[in-house]
Amino acid sequence: MKKRTFSKEEKLKVLEEAKSNGVQATLDKYGVYPATYYSWKKKYETMGEKGFRHGMTPAHLKEIRRLEKENELLKKLLAEKEIESHLKDDLLKKKYPWASGKN
Repeated sequence: MKKRTFSKEEKLKVLEEAKSNGVQATLDKYGVYPATYYSWKKKYETMGEKGFRHGMTPAHLKEIRRLEKENELLKKLLAEKEIESHLKDDLLKKKYPWASGKN
């Protein structure tokens, strides 16, 4: 028998339907093993929809969040440095008009 793969949307549909119609009836309808269902349920409860990505674990998700925060901080620092640089250039142009290259 060929292994069936479920999309993220199909997994969410199975989880929602199991809540309303019962687990066993839903698993029989879609041909999903109980271990698979409970694995999906655990991933969804701990990591949300991101848990359905291939190979995603809580540790991976935590590292991704940490890197996203670091990236945001670096973007802010870069923006501040650019603003500071522009302000210094403007001050120099006001203090030394001849340095601006316009005579």
